[in-house]
Amino acid sequence: MKLFVDNLTHVDFSYLHPQRGLMGESWEAQLILEGKLDEQGMICDFGVVKKRIKTWLDANLDHMLVVATGMSDLAYQQQEGYTEVNWRYPNGQAFHCKAPDQAIALLPIAEIQQQAVARWCETQLLALFPEQVESLELRFVAEAIEGAFYHYSHGLQQHKGNCQRIAHGHRSRVQIRIDQKRRQDLEQYWAQQFADIYLGTQEHLVEDDKDHLTFRYEAPQGLFELTLPKRCCYMMDTETTVEQIAQHLADQVREEFPDSAVEVRAYEGVGKGAIVSYA
Repeated sequence: MKLFVDNLTHVDFSYLHPQRGLMGESWEAQLILEGKLDEQGMICDFGVVKKRIKTWLDANLDHMLVVATGMSDLAYQQQEGYTEVNWRYPNGQAFHCKAPDQAIALLPIAEIQQQAVARWCETQLLALFPEQVESLELRFVAEAIEGAFYHYSHGLQQHKGNCQRIAHGHRSRVQIRIDQKRRQDLEQYWAQQFADIYLGTQEHLVEDDKDHLTFRYEAPQGLFELTLPKRCCYMMDTETTVEQIAQHLADQVREEFPDSAVEVRAYEGVGKGAIVSYA
């Protein structure tokens, strides 16, 4: 007998892609459990399944920088509660991140892909079900998006939860309307501007050299530091909450269409976001 749970939860995180570098990502988690029925006629109560899986994913994957330790040109170390990761982009430019251990997940795999990450999770998730569950299959699925979307990473120093982590991210759609009409050309333009981007806050910038930017800040979970190629960064004057991203996009579009009604709907991962409108 099998029990399935679609759309169990979503995970939002960033990872190092061997060609594209730091990328934000959002995946839906789907689960299949196989086992025997208990005295209630259940393999496991749905509420128990959802709570256990979500709690584990929140602690081990969600809102983290996820690093495949089998990547080429990668070096990492863990010391005194901090994890430090160094890597080289294909063109030789540097990536550096130092953060509390809880903000970086080191996975013993060659590359961050949906199936590989799911298999790594499965080996540990089965231990959460000591009852009559005999096997577990986890699948990660990217949202089907018709139209423009982008991968972005950021960190929110002022956030009291895990969004304070300096390198976590999302795969997000964007919708723009001018005078109530959808403008896919503008959506594609901004999706290209934000493709594989790190949205940096000006206040967090501590070093700006010829090719790289370094961001650093102290948050409740500890000290966070990130160095990226300058070409991979887009600077904002504010914190990079989805509300502020939507506001920034609306302001930029409004400058181009000052006499029109403007609406921007910016997403933060799957099924949530912010709307800013100018009449």
